[in-house]
Amino acid sequence: MTSDTVGGASGDARTGTVAAGVDSPSVSRSTPPGPATPARRRAGRPGHDADSVLRTAVRVFNERGYDGTSMEDLARALGVTKSAIYHHVSGKSELLRQSLDRALDALFAVTREPEARRGPALGRLEHVLRGSVLALAEELPHVTLLLRVRGNTPVERRALERRREFDRFVADLVREGMAEGSIRPDVDPDVAGRLLFGMVNSLVEWYRPGGGLDPEALAAQVAAVAFEGLRKD
Repeated sequence: MTSDTVGGASGDARTGTVAAGVDSPSVSRSTPPGPATPARRRAGRPGHDADSVLRTAVRVFNERGYDGTSMEDLARALGVTKSAIYHHVSGKSELLRQSLDRALDALFAVTREPEARRGPALGRLEHVLRGSVLALAEELPHVTLLLRVRGNTPVERRALERRREFDRFVADLVREGMAEGSIRPDVDPDVAGRLLFGMVNSLVEWYRPGGGLDPEALAAQVAAVAFEGLRKD
């Protein structure tokens, strides 16, 4: 690839953007040559970098559904030709993979933090839950798309397997908490994990950044609701 951006029909190697078009100045044959006149750039569509292409694609996937979105739809939303998109990605499945990996990488990053690996199981579980809320808030469009995949393509099936791996990590924390005596023994670890993170996942339906509830406060409220029902008296 020669550029990190996507735009219209012609490229500008000096700026790294792709412009919609350039007109050369009109010169009369009878007019003697004069000083060089800069080319007049016709009003056109702005260029897109890789992030803006992905951001727009994810928005369209969430609005229309991945299966219901064509490359023509993406090109129209971006204001570019299909060939301009293909210059940077192999197709819409590549955009889907990038988005799902972004959501899943954010979640798994929480599980690798020291607070998720050391100390009492209940505290580690609460840290993972709070961190997952923060990851969701930061990567909301990508997490929304992740929660809507159904395994219809290899990319989706790979993402679902990673989600199951995350679920197993959570269920194991619940089991450890039960063995330690900090989590009540009459709950099923797999069900408890699904219920906890089902509550987190439901945030995509109504939470919007900048709506008056900052992510830290949201994480604290989710944790307060969740763990009052898990701690033993």
